Amino acid sequence: MHAWQLQEAKSRFSELVELTLKEGPQLVTRQGEEAVVIIAAKDYRQLTGQTPTLMDCLLNAPRGEALEIERPKAGIRHLVL
Repeated sequence: MHAWQLQEAKSRFSELVELTLKEGPQLVTRQGEEAVVIIAAKDYRQLTGQTPTLMDCLLNAPRGEALEIERPKAGIRHLVL
């Protein structure tokens, strides 16, 4: 994990974000002491348990147009086995 001084992190924020996405968490120090760790949003969601489940994905999937299905009016077919 790379350590950044706060002033350096502020002036090179875009680079900090790119390195976080490519290499992982980045440590930011303030007045020589560890202050925060910058992590990717995906990693944050995993750490906090906010990763969607399969059920969440299915329930929130985009909906298409409603299907209009008509059943034939004829009775049940008889099968010879």
